[in-house]
Amino acid sequence: MANLNATKVTSAGVAVTAVNASSGGDTIPYGARVRIANGDESATTVTVATPGTVDGLAIADRDINIPAGGAVFVKPTVAYRDPETNRVSLTYSSVTSLTLEVFE
Repeated sequence: MANLNATKVTSAGVAVTAVNASSGGDTIPYGARVRIANGDESATTVTVATPGTVDGLAIADRDINIPAGGAVFVKPTVAYRDPETNRVSLTYSSVTSLTLEVFE
């Protein structure tokens, strides 16, 4: 699992570098946004892990479908923040031609 850092966006603009998704998943800083692009010919599912529980019951993870050739922007809420690391974990059904751009 790779720990990805966010690029700070300013009023002057900035180029955000796309990185390949890691086969074991990735983490991003809580508060960051991520653009996930799927260059593959098949749809991919991105799972945003929910580390918390309510009354001892696990909160369901969020699955996000990214169509073939499509892209989505994701802004994880506090429910997805790991309180120990202050990061959000992402895993993928496939990493073929899957890239991420992380920014804040």
